[in-house]
Amino acid sequence: MNNEMTEMGRLLIVAGAIVILAGLAFAGFGKLGLGKLPGDIVLRRGNVRLYIPLVSSLLISLGLSLIFWLLQKR
Repeated sequence: MNNEMTEMGRLLIVAGAIVILAGLAFAGFGKLGLGKLPGDIVLRRGNVRLYIPLVSSLLISLGLSLIFWLLQKR
């Protein structure tokens, strides 16, 4: 039982660290201009705004793919 609690605690710490890193990444992406690129779609109808970040998502995906590919080559 004690070992299970220790593993659960570690899992929660790792999950929290991932959430914090994701938050910092999104804050950094905003400063880099991601989310406001040509090709990102913003539809406004009255009080409703629909935002579809196509180009930003592609750039993030390419960047992560490159990072994981480089890590795999090691």
